[in-house]
Amino acid sequence: MNNPAGLRQLLQRRELLVAPGAYDAISARTIEQSGFEAVYMTGSGTSAARGFPDFGLVTMTEMAENAGVIARSVSIPLIADADTGYGNELNVTRTVREYEARGVAGLHIEDQVSPKRCGHLDGKEIVSREEFLSKIRAAVQARRDPDFLVIARTDSRATHGLDEAIGRANDAIAAGADMAFVEAPANIDEMAAIPRRVQGPCMLNIVPGGKTPVISLDEVQAMGYRLAILPGILLRSAIATFDRVLADLAHTRLPKAAAGQDSVLKGFQRFGADEWNALRRSADRD
Repeated sequence: MNNPAGLRQLLQRRELLVAPGAYDAISARTIEQSGFEAVYMTGSGTSAARGFPDFGLVTMTEMAENAGVIARSVSIPLIADADTGYGNELNVTRTVREYEARGVAGLHIEDQVSPKRCGHLDGKEIVSREEFLSKIRAAVQARRDPDFLVIARTDSRATHGLDEAIGRANDAIAAGADMAFVEAPANIDEMAAIPRRVQGPCMLNIVPGGKTPVISLDEVQAMGYRLAILPGILLRSAIATFDRVLADLAHTRLPKAAAGQDSVLKGFQRFGADEWNALRRSADRD
């Protein structure tokens, strides 16, 4: 189910597909082991894990390599952030091919000026509608597997209003995109209007503390969205835990195991030790 066809099957169900955000193999495997059926590679988390803010400083190669690590670590489909496609139509073509070759099931490409900014920050700029659509057409033509999911993201709500964002989303669907991603609707009414007005499946980005109100996943489904991503849900929690554990260590001078924390052995088992030990035993028998 980790291939593009598997992702398509999941999206054909009535239920909303929920993809929490991963930034490395550990977070991705944790998402899979928690029962979620898809994982999202967060661009902001990928940037943070390399020591950078989400300002378009990470290259296509770095993003594709991280996507490959995540894709090979799980058996559920991976949807990945591909920012602006990292250049013009030719760059978009290479981006799609590199992601697809690494086992990614789908990606989204946006209409921000490069270098881009996080979708929930101020100061964004967007390219013309024509340039955006040329990238979407290039992405659609570049995929080798017709099931590979191309998601068109527009950040134009922040700069030109909801009507422009809806127009761009519909034009992208007409250009061959499989799904529309209108970033950062500002209120509940806008959130509800997007799936009604866009002539194709829609994705919602859920960012607590961002520009879009946070509602339950059941409410998101009732609005008509087909896919919801939660890019920072694990990274923010991890950072808060790091801060707490390190502050406690500095204060008490005593390393402590957190309540419910896995033993070292159990932690290895969660991340593939049993699988690799089975291979070791098979090789020893041979």
